[in-house]
Amino acid sequence: MRIDKFLWCVRYYKTRNLVTEACKKNHITVNGLVAKPSKEVFPTDKITFRKDQITQIIVVLEVPPNRVAAKLVDIYRKNETPPEVFQHLELLKLSKEHYRKTGDGRPTKKDRRDLEDFGNETNDDNETE
Repeated sequence: MRIDKFLWCVRYYKTRNLVTEACKKNHITVNGLVAKPSKEVFPTDKITFRKDQITQIIVVLEVPPNRVAAKLVDIYRKNETPPEVFQHLELLKLSKEHYRKTGDGRPTKKDRRDLEDFGNETNDDNETE
C-alpha cells in the first residue's frame, strides 16, 4: 500500500491530498529515508512524520484493506512516539493561554455593536434630563 493511502487509512491525515503535500515537503520518512507519496509501505516499516508540532513515530503492523474505524487503528500500527512529546505540546498550549487569554484582543462585530448600543443608552439618558 502507498504511504499516502496508509496514513489516510489509519487516520493520521484527513485527506490523501494532505499526506501528499506533507511528502512533497519532506515531512515524512520511511525507515529513515524521505518518502514520496507513492512509496510502498510494508509491515515492520518505521514511519516518522511531523504533524501539529509533534514528530510522530509509528511502526506498521499490518496493511489495512481500506480506511478503518478509529477504534480499529491500533490493529494496523504501533505508536512509538515518546509520551514526553505530547506533554511538551500540552505545556505549549498552556503557555499560549497564559500570555493571551481566549477572547482578549480585537472585539468582534457583535462586541462592537454592543459597545455602540451601550454608548447610545448613556447618551439618551443624558439628553432626557
